[in-house]
Amino acid sequence: QVQLVESGGGLVQPGGSLRLSCAASGSSFRLYTMAWYRQAPGKQRELVAGIDSSGNTNYADSVKGRYTISRDNAKNTVYLQMNSLKPDDTAVYYCKASTLSGAYWGQGTQVTVSS
Repeated sequence: QVQLVESGGGLVQPGGSLRLSCAASGSSFRLYTMAWYRQAPGKQRELVAGIDSSGNTNYADSVKGRYTISRDNAKNTVYLQMNSLKPDDTAVYYCKASTLSGAYWGQGTQVTVSS
């Protein structure tokens, strides 16, 4: 069982920045593939960014050049730095851990981009 706790969401103006954090339980965090997803009202949950155990990353086309995913294995934490935020980025952002024992999700954190 892996527990994930997201933080860092909030209200930000267009063009602003936020950094999300996701703290994971367990002693094997370095082996997990971690990802951030988001779900806007009335839309399906979509992959935003992912990072594997080797540090390889991938991004949705809509966030490339604006978002950066990173991980700190010493702190069992994955981050999502979000810059140049747009109203379309408004969503609940979820952290996901993919492990040998299965996939685990956090509870989500709300990000609202509005003036």
